[in-house]
Amino acid sequence: MEYITWAAVSIVIAGFVVGVVVGLTGMGGGALMTPALLFLGVGGGEAATVVTADLTAAAIYKSGGAAMHYKEGSPNLKLAGWLILGSVPMAFIGPFLVRHLTSSPDELDFVLKVAIGFALLFAAATYALRLYINLKRVRSGGDPGDPDPRIRPLPTFLVGALGGLLVGVTSVGSGSVIMIALLMLYPGLSAVKLVGTDLVQAVPLVLAAAISNISLNGLDLSLTIPLVIGSVPGTLLGAKIAPHVPQSLIRRGIVVVLAMSGEALLDKSGWSVMGTDTYNPWLTLLTGLAVVVLLPVVWGFLRRREGLPFRGLPTVTELDTWNYAGAPEKRE
Repeated sequence: MEYITWAAVSIVIAGFVVGVVVGLTGMGGGALMTPALLFLGVGGGEAATVVTADLTAAAIYKSGGAAMHYKEGSPNLKLAGWLILGSVPMAFIGPFLVRHLTSSPDELDFVLKVAIGFALLFAAATYALRLYINLKRVRSGGDPGDPDPRIRPLPTFLVGALGGLLVGVTSVGSGSVIMIALLMLYPGLSAVKLVGTDLVQAVPLVLAAAISNISLNGLDLSLTIPLVIGSVPGTLLGAKIAPHVPQSLIRRGIVVVLAMSGEALLDKSGWSVMGTDTYNPWLTLLTGLAVVVLLPVVWGFLRRREGLPFRGLPTVTELDTWNYAGAPEKRE
């Protein structure tokens, strides 16, 4: 009964909501779960405790998705292998490196919160980058897709290493940053291969990061158990209803939430653009409004740069599809 508390219930709800989003979109696990738990103040509000619990839960619910994709034969195992070679060692070393470079628990907490804040802003930026990459591909004639592209070992290994370090330290990046990098390296990779490969490489990556963080910080079961209880059914439900939900609208909402969460976490840590030590909720709200208002304007100018009208075809919803190539008339 000691685990059945209001804090546990709030963690279950947060895990369930984020799990639904992960099941719906395939993105946003650590990028949404970690800041949500930090803002709830669970685990004593310590970033290291929250990151450890999030990684442990992710290792569980990502395994189910990876197993499903493996059964369907969708992952590119050779590509996943090169990613794993780079990501697993760095995911394991990353937490020890950060701990070695900090001199006190307070400094460690500050460094982690700042790192997570910037990682969230980076994850938000990768979504816009993905749309622009697809836009340029459509304007150049599209790409029919190649289910078995020629593997580029060194760049793939380096992407895995950078992603592993980011995930090991912040728990953010396995489902967003690495996937965008794969899209840039292998633009012809089919959508199902892309998602399946990312999920397969994410399991050992997240597991290595979880083991490393547990060895350093221990595992708070009062945080991890309700997180697993909420996130697993949430992920299954999201995957089931995904075909009936507009993906593009949800992903655009995720970008707004990531930007607001990243700014708020930096502000709460004391690393504020306002130069103050106190958290300013109005700045977080203004960040969200700026993203909502300015992104469509910036997107319009990018379209014009590619020789398209400010608005029109191809739409953001079409470009949000991993392998949208567009009909010929839409590329004119």
